[in-house]
Amino acid sequence: MKNMKINHAQKGFTLIELMIVVAIIGILAAIAIPQYQDYIARSQVNRVVGEVSALKTSAEENLMRGITPSGTEGAGNNNLGFTESSLIDGFVVNFDSTGLGSMAATLGESASTAITGATVTISRTADGAWSCAVSKAAAGAGWNGSFVPAGC
Repeated sequence: MKNMKINHAQKGFTLIELMIVVAIIGILAAIAIPQYQDYIARSQVNRVVGEVSALKTSAEENLMRGITPSGTEGAGNNNLGFTESSLIDGFVVNFDSTGLGSMAATLGESASTAITGATVTISRTADGAWSCAVSKAAAGAGWNGSFVPAGC
């Protein structure tokens, strides 16, 4: 009689192999999700800084015409060309006749919870020099100094 060899090849994965894969995926997720949330918060602050900074030209033009822009969102600052933003909860413009003043946007609405309540302020000196500042909210849970763009 012929000697028959039976092939018992392994089919599928063992339990330990599956557990190792799940552990690796868990570790990667634990690192990636907070990094992604930080990236979103940083990009949203950058976006608001860009949106408010874009109004500097309009503010300069108004000041050169003798118009002192001031007011809150949708009121006296319509002459700056401010449009609604899904990240800005409040917008205030306040300049005096010398050109000294600022534009401030408070983050809210659909902004990340880490930056909700933070304020982006673009200020102008009477000499025409502009500066930028970002301040965190009083209860800034999750706030990180790296959210502030390099130019501020």
